[in-house]
Amino acid sequence: MQKVKIPITLHPGKAAQHRLKYDGVVPLEKLPRLRGVIQEEVGEIAVKIHCKNDEQGLVVISGNLSTHVTVTCQRCNGDLGLDLDQDFVYSPVGLDAESDDLPESYDEVALDENGEIDVFELIEDELILAVPLVPTHNEASCSYTAEPASFGVLKAEDDKPNPFDILKQLKKDS
Repeated sequence: MQKVKIPITLHPGKAAQHRLKYDGVVPLEKLPRLRGVIQEEVGEIAVKIHCKNDEQGLVVISGNLSTHVTVTCQRCNGDLGLDLDQDFVYSPVGLDAESDDLPESYDEVALDENGEIDVFELIEDELILAVPLVPTHNEASCSYTAEPASFGVLKAEDDKPNPFDILKQLKKDS
């Protein structure tokens, strides 16, 4: 399958009727919330999307996302490369529809006022959820040391009289 341009929005009913498949890339520049989580500003996300109707007649949007991102290790503050590979299965629900009828394996995605879903927002949400909450290197390759770090030189404090010395004297006198 040749790489095609991934649409920004998608009408899931029409796409499922035509059994549309998309295999393409999305530039990181198009995902501003994800760029706030990762370090690099450029790169691409490989995206595969397949739209269909399942056995129950529900519209299903399934696919896969894969990319390589760099985040900050929360233990040593060094660069940490992560390979993100995320599968997803969604079924759209309307603004006032109930999602109780969906099978457990389907996540719900809300339709906008035009009956479409924002594909880039869906991709961005999936990748943000794929990034670990506290990304760290494994302990063997992390450059963290247990020694306390100091940043700068502390000034020596002047010897000030202890304000409680007066209380000691009062206690001795009584």
